[in-house]
Amino acid sequence: MPDLITLSNLGAKVARKLAASIPKSRLHFHEDVEDCENAVPFARTADLVGELFPKTDGMIFIGPCGVMVRAVAPRLRSKLLDPPVVVVDVNGRFAVSLLSGHEGGANDLSLTIANLLGAEPVITTTSDAARTVIIGVGCRRGCAAQSIIEAVHYALAKASIAPDEVRFIASADIKADEPGLKQAAAELGIPLRLISSDEIRACARDFSPTPLAQKEVNLPAVAEPVALLAGRRTSLILPKTIRNSVTVAIAQENCL
Repeated sequence: MPDLITLSNLGAKVARKLAASIPKSRLHFHEDVEDCENAVPFARTADLVGELFPKTDGMIFIGPCGVMVRAVAPRLRSKLLDPPVVVVDVNGRFAVSLLSGHEGGANDLSLTIANLLGAEPVITTTSDAARTVIIGVGCRRGCAAQSIIEAVHYALAKASIAPDEVRFIASADIKADEPGLKQAAAELGIPLRLISSDEIRACARDFSPTPLAQKEVNLPAVAEPVALLAGRRTSLILPKTIRNSVTVAIAQENCL
């Protein structure tokens, strides 16, 4: 059961939104927060973290990174033993994988939070951050996982890219409950990043409009814009390609 912790009224709003979608999560609000309904009040972050650290499945702190760093520092043991810790700013813009990112699951947790909030996941683990390829996927409702997997492999082969270069599979937030897409990402072993529909509609990047997407889901396109928006300093290296009725596009991050 992950523990959601915050010090402020703004953070409480973010925490409640996350708690609504993360099963069995527990709320811990500082005693200064105005509405502590269904939350356990606490006085000192360090004391609360000390109590939770040995038994929590993960901590999501909505507040400043520095506060959480100082709270967990005296309790650190090993990346194989410490619980995952993710820090989210009080406006829900960023989800920072702070502790036990790869082995402990904080990287996956930060991505889950980012998908729920429409935030940016901040993952600095070298083995994950070094990957620079993003695959954008658009598919019809009820599309089979195997069709998506075959389309992804087809696109990677066409672009001469190895699967271990891929950082994210990306799609629109309206696909959050699409079982085939989630299963495909899981079988491919690639994290699924969801981009908000509002962000897609506001995207000023150069991509090819898709009349069917506009008609069916009120989006100008899916595969190309989500591939561009899911990373930093991106450019398309494979425009939208259709395979098994699945639309796939590939973007690359142009890192320094």
